[in-house]
Amino acid sequence: MTRTVEMDGGRRNSRRPEPRVTLLVVDDDRSCLELVRATCEQDGLDVLEADDPEVGLELVRTRRPQIVLLDVMMPKLSGMELLDQINQIDPTIDVILITAHYSTESAVEAIQRGACDYLTKPLDVERLEERVGRLVAEWRRRRRASLLDEEALETYEFQGMVARSPIMMELFARILRVAPHFRTALITGPTGTGKELIARAMHALGPGQAGRLVVCNCAAIPESLVESELFGHVKGSFTGAVVDRQGLFEHAHGGTLFLDEIGDMPLSAQVKLLRAIQQQQVQRIGSPSARPVNVRIIAATNRDLRKAVADRQFREDLFFRLSMVELRVPALNDRREDLPLLIQHFIRTCSAHVGKPVEGLTRRAEMILLKHTWPGNVRELENVLSYACMIAHGTRVEPTDLPEYLVDSKAQDGGEELMPIDRMTRLYARRVVEKMGGDKIKAAAVLGVSRATVYRLLAGLKEQNPGSGANKR
Repeated sequence: MTRTVEMDGGRRNSRRPEPRVTLLVVDDDRSCLELVRATCEQDGLDVLEADDPEVGLELVRTRRPQIVLLDVMMPKLSGMELLDQINQIDPTIDVILITAHYSTESAVEAIQRGACDYLTKPLDVERLEERVGRLVAEWRRRRRASLLDEEALETYEFQGMVARSPIMMELFARILRVAPHFRTALITGPTGTGKELIARAMHALGPGQAGRLVVCNCAAIPESLVESELFGHVKGSFTGAVVDRQGLFEHAHGGTLFLDEIGDMPLSAQVKLLRAIQQQQVQRIGSPSARPVNVRIIAATNRDLRKAVADRQFREDLFFRLSMVELRVPALNDRREDLPLLIQHFIRTCSAHVGKPVEGLTRRAEMILLKHTWPGNVRELENVLSYACMIAHGTRVEPTDLPEYLVDSKAQDGGEELMPIDRMTRLYARRVVEKMGGDKIKAAAVLGVSRATVYRLLAGLKEQNPGSGANKR
């Protein structure tokens, strides 16, 4: 059974009407459906109701609501199972799970599986209004200033990062979904993949964006100073404490604290960090009283923290607290379709930084970069191109402008032809088509572009080099 309720009374912008938001509530409890409808009636939402999970799933497919409220315990299909299917249909939908039996484990599981919030029955009207109102406001803000709109997709830029690979598009979409709501987050991935950029995006897109983003490299702090660095100290509390000092938690009050290399934090400090996160208060060394703080925590590591927990090198309770939202940043070798775009981006930014009119690479230099496996990931690529732009004599980067470790005899096969970035992109597209056995549909999926774009790239290559081409399909 479904019911659609059209509601008026939403606040409107004097210049243009605010977009209407559709909310779907799925629950086999009729009283819960009626309470949600009555509570949201004044907020100008279009409300869809379903007392059957399969009907609710069909409404998600056909009506694409912006917000979904799901009961965890339902016949036929549980709320968790329905959550997984909703994420497959549209990962940008904000989902709130409703349950009569709250537990920390189930809340963590819900967040890890893509829910943005968790409410308990009987529903508290004020809490429901606050959570739904916040989601509505965030959805409207994202709609007005979304970084994944058509223009951004054309330029492939997101918060200072460039990519077009499906794996990165999924990561960007997840950031947009969780940034407005998280209290703690864990970013994992190899060194040089851009974990700090992800943290900056999370901060910039969240409610604490007006506050500071305070960066702390845990690996750079001596064990004896970790507590003082994080929580501060009062004058005379230890040798060398000649003045009162504010810790990083207090400095980040109202904003975000980014704890880089969290896997290197000593176990003794992990206990106090967990307490500060849980209680949202800190106590300076030597102070008799605690100070309240409002701080969102983002931690990052290139270590396998699950293995570290198993080896008793990292606290399990801290790991679970941090990983309620976990973002995995892929190695550059796992997103090689982004290489031409990243090369273009870094050529532009690095040449501007050094004040040289570098426009692209020669054919041989391009082949060297495309064949390299990039163990240092995006940071290595940026450093290579920064160095190349700095020493380049002309408008094109030559193999001799690249670091010696990149240059080998195999990479230098070919002529001296100068090559702009657009030709390099076309050559890369042709290479992908050939790897896919001439199947342009599969090639388009790998490249993260439409099939029409693949045809356009190949056609442009044929015009530049008559007689060349790829199998038609």
